[in-house]
Amino acid sequence: QVQLVESGGGLVQAGDSLRLSCAASGRTFSTYAMGWFRQAPGKEREFVAAISRSAGLRYYADSVKGRFTISRDDAKNTVYLQMNSLKPEDTAVYYCTASSRFVPTIKRNVEYWGPGTQVTVSS
Repeated sequence: QVQLVESGGGLVQAGDSLRLSCAASGRTFSTYAMGWFRQAPGKEREFVAAISRSAGLRYYADSVKGRFTISRDDAKNTVYLQMNSLKPEDTAVYYCTASSRFVPTIKRNVEYWGPGTQVTVSS
């Protein structure tokens, strides 16, 4: 069982940066592939970024490629999402995800979800 807790969300202006953090419980964090999804009001929850167990592979949605960076620190049981050049369309609740079998790039591969953190980007 893994429990995930996100932090770092907030209200920023277009062009600003934010770093989201996701702290995971348990001593087996390094065995999980991690990721981020987001859900804007009235829209489907969508994939944002994911990172493999060894951090050797990283995946990004086209809409964030070049602006967002996912990373992990296994010593701290934490995964990060650095978000630069934020746009109003990045406004959403951001969810941390974990999977012991697959890199969580699609919803059905996600085994654990965090409660989410709100990111609001004003124009």
